[in-house]
Amino acid sequence: MKFSEQWLREWVSPQLATQALADQITMAGLEVDAVEPVAAAFEGVVVAEVLEKTQHPDADKLNVCRVDDGSGEPVQVVCGAPNVAVGQKVPFARVGAVLPGDFTIRKAKLRGQESRGMICSASELGLEEETSPGILELPAAAPVGEGFRDWLRLDDHTIEVDLTPNRGDCLSLMGMAREVGVLNRLPVQGPAIAPVAASHDETFPVRVEDAERCPRYLGRLIKGVDVGAETPLWMVERLRRSGIRAIDPVVDVTNYVMLELGQPLHAFDRAHLHGAVVVRLAREGERLVLLDGKEITLDDATLVIADERGPLAIAGVMGGEHSGVNSETRDIFLESAYFSPLAVAGQARSYGLHTDASHRFERGVDPRLAREAAERATALLLEITGGEPGPLVEVASAEHLPGEREVHLRAARLEQALGKSLPVDEVAEILERLGMAVETTDEGWQAQAPSWRFDIAIEEDLIEEVARIHGYNRLPVRRPAARLALRPDQEARTPLALLRRQMVARGYQEAVTYSFVAPEMQRALLPEAVSPVLANPISSDLSVMRASLFPGLVRALQHNLNRQQTRVRLFETGLTFRGDLDALHQTPMLGALVCGSREPEGWAGAKSPVDFFDLKGDLESLLAMGGEPEAWRFEPAEHSALHPGQCARVLHRGEEAGWIGTLHPAVRAELGLKVDAVLFEVRLDALTHGRVPAFMPLSRYPEVRRDLAFLVDEELPVQALLDTLRGQASEWLTECRLFDVYQGKGVPEGRKSVALGLTWQHPSRTLNDEEINQLVDAIVAESRQHLGAELRG
Repeated sequence: MKFSEQWLREWVSPQLATQALADQITMAGLEVDAVEPVAAAFEGVVVAEVLEKTQHPDADKLNVCRVDDGSGEPVQVVCGAPNVAVGQKVPFARVGAVLPGDFTIRKAKLRGQESRGMICSASELGLEEETSPGILELPAAAPVGEGFRDWLRLDDHTIEVDLTPNRGDCLSLMGMAREVGVLNRLPVQGPAIAPVAASHDETFPVRVEDAERCPRYLGRLIKGVDVGAETPLWMVERLRRSGIRAIDPVVDVTNYVMLELGQPLHAFDRAHLHGAVVVRLAREGERLVLLDGKEITLDDATLVIADERGPLAIAGVMGGEHSGVNSETRDIFLESAYFSPLAVAGQARSYGLHTDASHRFERGVDPRLAREAAERATALLLEITGGEPGPLVEVASAEHLPGEREVHLRAARLEQALGKSLPVDEVAEILERLGMAVETTDEGWQAQAPSWRFDIAIEEDLIEEVARIHGYNRLPVRRPAARLALRPDQEARTPLALLRRQMVARGYQEAVTYSFVAPEMQRALLPEAVSPVLANPISSDLSVMRASLFPGLVRALQHNLNRQQTRVRLFETGLTFRGDLDALHQTPMLGALVCGSREPEGWAGAKSPVDFFDLKGDLESLLAMGGEPEAWRFEPAEHSALHPGQCARVLHRGEEAGWIGTLHPAVRAELGLKVDAVLFEVRLDALTHGRVPAFMPLSRYPEVRRDLAFLVDEELPVQALLDTLRGQASEWLTECRLFDVYQGKGVPEGRKSVALGLTWQHPSRTLNDEEINQLVDAIVAESRQHLGAELRG
């Protein structure tokens, strides 16, 4: 909400400086985002009248003008604006004036003609950001010689307030004035609004077919309006200072009343209405060209304003182009309605729209305001455009209008929440100043929420209101006293923070991506996955809940590659969502992705690319943190997103816990990635599960090591050989290290050589060669029998 400070002070004017007023509004829970002057600094500019205009003798695009600036003698000035004309009132910068940008006006000669001053455009005075094509034309009533800044009251500020969604009642000058009045114990004085007497009896029929979504609809036929009339400068300025551009007097009045009272209005061209105005749901296949020229196909859940021929507007969002007011309009049908917030919520966004009207209706508009706003708009239209108003037609459904809400506030609960006791009368006064009907009870207060406060429904809402009006800075600062028991430290679990630090230590950066992803991305990576589809997504490419961390990591990779980051190492922790809403499984996961070179660029580092085993090593460093690496296994498997032959299922105690592999070439091509990427994801509950560390005494006796090289089938997983080996090596085996895998000369085709280093150590004596040889023979025999392994000579 953006508004003029001067406009606000016409309603209520506390004895506070601008910044103090902004601070007070912020401390009341309505955060002020910005306080800015309505115009740039300038001086020496007055209102003047153009008396003469002649063509410059030596320049086709320049005119020599004589202006009356109130000094007593006409002043000659050379002007290049195409719209300058005799009789105009204009802003005139005298010699010595200082314009925005510290530009000083001096006497000059332009192509031989003397110029003593400058006729100014709106942009030259800092009233518009874009460069104006011509000079700023002022109303004929502007007083010649008066200071332009004083006459237009430009010593003003715009205050921009960032309102939370529950405070839709403050999306108007009236709402902000109410708040300031309450905070300063001042009366609020708005414009007097009286019913407008009808000049004729003609009405336009109105029919509401969906009273639940539109409980109140008012309309009035105003005949003979002059759309070509000029909107008063005071209204144009108030609109400008609120961030709205003036268009024509009818649109300007509806916008002005919306800003002033908070009630969106709409005006239809009577000539384009047929039969009756009907408030109903759209029918399948109906189309509408909106005021912005965009043609849309209406959803059958959309509430529309229609006539007998078809839709005219999306209710509470935007009108249609065909029925809108234009330069040929003579009669208008003025609409003022209350639409249920649930009927409007999400409609604008579903069509890619966001309007001032939808912004207000979605948050809730006072259901009693529609008639008052219609009368106010009618009076302003008659004042500016003329015309003959008809009777105000109303169709209302009392049973569907919001009812009165009574909330009970207990004195004991208020004291507990605020940390102090407030006098009964003070609490009652605060609630009454907020527009509530208050009754004091034995336990506290019974308050009836005003019609404009949709956000007051429970006791905590009243506590918040009392606290913010009383003043948060006046509440006591107390440290809570609590006797807290020490939480047990689960030593068998690895904290998530420790896993994160391990990934960072290995050169990764943590990514935080959305829990929703593009459906195309998810289908490319996980074609069989089922996850919830959002009914009201942020955007079309964030419309399904992620079934894996892979889509978010791959999108982050694309983002980095598009910005010339060729070496990417990312990890993420978060929930994944699988199944329908009725049977949704949310699983905490940890995932990672690597791409590019193995080492950072440097004179001593190799430029070899990262591969499957690099990422597997990083994952194994995480698995080892739980203290039981033997509980983990990697087995070859196939995954829709991963490269066959470079993909493994991660098992924890025999159960699937995750996946690791290289991105599938077909998926990579579909996503437009030109480089390989390796990625994994593992369940967090398995990663954090471990065992309590225990001390194992160090043996004083020497180690014995044997190196064995086996010839095995090239398809045989090394894990199978390791499992067989450990089963025969006895409990004295302290280390088994794979140090070589070889295929080539000396190794038969279809076979590979796997070299292992085995280390034994007894805790209480020295192992002899005979014992070691027996263990080696048992290992070789078992490997030969079950795996077809041969000891390489």
